[in-house]
Amino acid sequence: MTTEPTPPVHERCWWLREALAADPGAPCPPLDRDQDVDVVVLGGGYTGMWTAYHLTELDPGIRLAILEADICGGGPSGRNGGFTTGWWDEISPLVKLFGEEPARRACEELGRSIAGIGEFCERNDVDAWYTHGGSLTVASSPAQEDDVREEVDIAVSLGAAGEYEWLSADQVRKHCDSPVFGGGAYMPQGATVQPARLARGLRRVLLDRGVRIFEGTRVSRFRAGPDGVVEVETPGGRVRADKAVLALNAWSIALRYFRLRLTTWGSYIVLTPPIPERLEKIGWTGGECITDARFALHYFRTTRDGRIAFGGGGGRAGVGHLISPRLHRDDESFQRAARGFRRLFPQLADVPLEEAWGGPIDVSPTHVPYMGALGTSGSILYAVGYSGNGVAPSHLAGRVLSALATGRDDPVTHLPMVDYSPRRFPPEPLRSVGAYLVREATVRKEDTEDEGGRPNPLVRLLAGLPRRLGYPLGSR
Repeated sequence: MTTEPTPPVHERCWWLREALAADPGAPCPPLDRDQDVDVVVLGGGYTGMWTAYHLTELDPGIRLAILEADICGGGPSGRNGGFTTGWWDEISPLVKLFGEEPARRACEELGRSIAGIGEFCERNDVDAWYTHGGSLTVASSPAQEDDVREEVDIAVSLGAAGEYEWLSADQVRKHCDSPVFGGGAYMPQGATVQPARLARGLRRVLLDRGVRIFEGTRVSRFRAGPDGVVEVETPGGRVRADKAVLALNAWSIALRYFRLRLTTWGSYIVLTPPIPERLEKIGWTGGECITDARFALHYFRTTRDGRIAFGGGGGRAGVGHLISPRLHRDDESFQRAARGFRRLFPQLADVPLEEAWGGPIDVSPTHVPYMGALGTSGSILYAVGYSGNGVAPSHLAGRVLSALATGRDDPVTHLPMVDYSPRRFPPEPLRSVGAYLVREATVRKEDTEDEGGRPNPLVRLLAGLPRRLGYPLGSR
């Protein structure tokens, strides 16, 4: 099996270094004294900051504090692929989980959030490279075409034919001419962003609105008292609030409630140097973001200066309820992403890979996020389980959580993933062992199919086991 040298893996990924160089932002020192606020947000990524943003829209005078252990955007929000895409490509499991009408409503509201991110950038002069180029799902092996067609057919049956459209192989290659691509589907509502620029832009807007942001602030403990008031302890002081929002992404798995309602996987990205003339040659100039139809998918997009950022979602499975450093620095996952790039773009075999980065993602039992309140007081709100697609869903989650925090009866609070308790994963060690075996089997099955082979029966059985048990995870 061919390998190539791992590029430098920096402390900050390329997205974040680029964003900080463009605008480092005003300093936000750690919390150093007690605070009393209306809402405290734990986590300075997309979920936390979108919630704060929407709260300031609903109540400009609200007192808000964000506590972030690193810097805002320093986690998954600053290192993801920047895909701002909908759920029409997951309409089949959504219908099975929630029914036709609720599934359609969820997809439509997510579409409003995709547009809302672009409107936010324009209104607030945030140069996040928002590009409304649509989203492509492509079959990178014949085995994937039926899966893509199924999602398209269900969208059509729901009267949403224009939201997810079948494309022939020739039509796909007019968007991006890879010799590996077969048929696929196009989602017009898809967009891309420079994820760290979006995160840092959100931070700037919140500071301008008077939101108190405390970076470098680790939370050691939080609880809701009998009166519903939430108290959050940090090394530098305490925060008392009427409501708290948990916006912790994969780190939510450390909390007891989520240990069987989440699992973690690694996702890794490799980056080319600028090659705008090569992109012209393969016709990839419309800003489309693209995924293949694997479960351990490959996802790839272009950048403003003509690079390709290419990711692989078949990374290492997490173990237990702690985030292992191996989910951040994983040469095996880099090699998988690099092999995926070389296979899908053989005409770019001479193009080097200059950067690599990765980290954990939070995977829910439904493969879509869920959100609501913990306990009986309703004082502690959360959103988790983005499963590798969090840019637009976090905006939607911010709309939901801000409405819940202020007691508003908004249409988004009636979406099926709100106040929804997903089916639990098996207890440890079965969860971690099962996630590892399913991940290995899924990657092997899909790699074999990519090479035109037929996976052995045991691999097929293990890869499809989650779906047989009622989880929309693993390979079909």
